[in-house]
Amino acid sequence: MRLAKVAGPVLRRLPAETAHRAAINALKFSPPSRPQPADPRLAVEILGLRFPNPLGLAAGFDKNAEVPDAMLKLGFGFVEVGTLTPRPQDGNARPRLFRLPEDAAVINRFGFNNDGFERARARLLRRSSGGAAGRIGVNVGANRDAADRVEDYVLGVRTFAALADYLTINISSPNTPGLRDLQRRDALDDLVARVVAARDETEPRRPLLLKIAPDLDARGLEDIVATALIRRVDGLIISNTTVARPASLSSRNRAESGGLSGRPLFEPSTRLLARAYLLTGGAMPLIGCGGVEDAATALAKIEAGANLVQLYTGLALKGAGLVEEILDGLKRAVEERGVKRIGELVGARASAWAGREPASANEAALARAKG
Repeated sequence: MRLAKVAGPVLRRLPAETAHRAAINALKFSPPSRPQPADPRLAVEILGLRFPNPLGLAAGFDKNAEVPDAMLKLGFGFVEVGTLTPRPQDGNARPRLFRLPEDAAVINRFGFNNDGFERARARLLRRSSGGAAGRIGVNVGANRDAADRVEDYVLGVRTFAALADYLTINISSPNTPGLRDLQRRDALDDLVARVVAARDETEPRRPLLLKIAPDLDARGLEDIVATALIRRVDGLIISNTTVARPASLSSRNRAESGGLSGRPLFEPSTRLLARAYLLTGGAMPLIGCGGVEDAATALAKIEAGANLVQLYTGLALKGAGLVEEILDGLKRAVEERGVKRIGELVGARASAWAGREPASANEAALARAKG
């Protein structure tokens, strides 16, 4: 942790993608020591799995499964690697990662740059059986030039079922042309039917999650939830980055194309999360992602309906100490609310969050245009 505190200010002076690569290399060659013992009050049991705490690292940081155990040793309860595609691909041209420090945000247009399934699979196979405590998820996508994108997802399930604790199907990145079209009901039904069939043929049978976009209207969310329930998807991750640009953005990089993450994503993604929780009656496991930057925002996701929460941008902007800070805050919340486990707070404020109005005129205009 001391190395992380020293390295953080240095990394923030580097170009964003260079800093990201440097952070991965530092974790490979000088991994953190093990975190403090897990607090049983923060343990979560969903998807047939036990998570030592509800805080996870979202896909995008460790794209190629290079440092999952190092990140677990920072204190995360789970780490999601990827997004991975069957064949390696370079992604979009640089620069493609932009900090918006005045807005506590980041814009990326990576385009699924990654080393491909086989190299990531080899790294996961090399993990020692005595690795760090916590769960590993694998997030899979489709190559940009795939003849059959659904088959890419099917191959991802078959490739990683024996190595992951759960699998995520990423159909919501805004940086691969046409990918979000897979969220439309007919296309989604075909994709999910084929992917679930592949999952059901694998041993062991892993939980399967869908990662969806925040830029969905009410009908779009209802279609996704209905398809997920009918086709026996195990859970949803809400949400990916947004293509919206709130009027409140002030950074000089605000007009860059790509997916916006960080603080401006918090309110829209949390509203969508709460609406999904109410649509499912709390029966489907949900992972809340988007704008988690402290204990208060992590707790808000849980009270909106998330069983687990993920972060990435907050970590990039604030550093590794954020993990311990959030976990300490969640412990205090358990104590202050007089409950025995963090899971008792799931959905406590879902109705309030679901009924919130868009936070900005720009967001309101987007909602009106879609509705």
